[in-house]
Amino acid sequence: MKCSIVSLWLMVLLLVNTAYADHDKVYVAIDHAPPYSVITDEGDVSGLIIDILTQLQPYTKKGYKIEPVPCPFSRCMRMLIQGEVDVLGGLIRTPERERMMQFVSPPYMALPSSFVFYAKQSSDIEVNTYADLKNKRIAVMRGGVYFTQFNEDRSLNKVAVPSERVAVDLLLKGRVDLVIAIEETAEVAMSALEQPASKLKKVAYRYTNTIYGHMAFSKAFAKSALAIQLNQGMIDMAKVGALDRVIAPYHLPKIPKALLPQSP
Repeated sequence: MKCSIVSLWLMVLLLVNTAYADHDKVYVAIDHAPPYSVITDEGDVSGLIIDILTQLQPYTKKGYKIEPVPCPFSRCMRMLIQGEVDVLGGLIRTPERERMMQFVSPPYMALPSSFVFYAKQSSDIEVNTYADLKNKRIAVMRGGVYFTQFNEDRSLNKVAVPSERVAVDLLLKGRVDLVIAIEETAEVAMSALEQPASKLKKVAYRYTNTIYGHMAFSKAFAKSALAIQLNQGMIDMAKVGALDRVIAPYHLPKIPKALLPQSP
């Protein structure tokens, strides 16, 4: 009996040590969202979140190998929530998401931009106010968030799609009336996806605000020593301007000093 109890305790200790062991790999979910993340037809992956994690290596004690995991955005989100990957980038922070993942501060994207709505160029659809969105079929990214009023409005007819490419395809085929997107990046993304922006038009209504994109950790990964080091590394990189240099090739504005965590 005594031997069995000892064996049980050894097993428990082994499981605890395994669960909290330092990571030597970081699994990063990547969706195809040019220009910030790109997955080629051959499966090669590149993008801003990879660049940031590469530059964070010196801020950790042991280093790590970056393992990209290509996935559609909705699947990337699900994998992060379930702890099947460690990191996902470019996420807008919301209270609901904070219950399912841990956000890293400061954000590395701060876009003074607008949420805009695209319609088919040949359509007679007009949207001049928020109220005009009623009775329109609006393509949204599955798992995506936008601005609070839109996110919480259950009266709107939102059609969840797995990718921006599918959203535009449905719009051109007349299966949805509108597509919501971030103006700053939408046309660049459509060009990279080889989709005909000339066949689309922006309606008059828009919601303008600064849009913040964060790196987020799975709840499980966030407990690790490596995640804690990465979190502090983001702060340190931002304070010395290193993060600004990483995001500069992506034509993103510098991180506002007001977003940096204040020293105690």
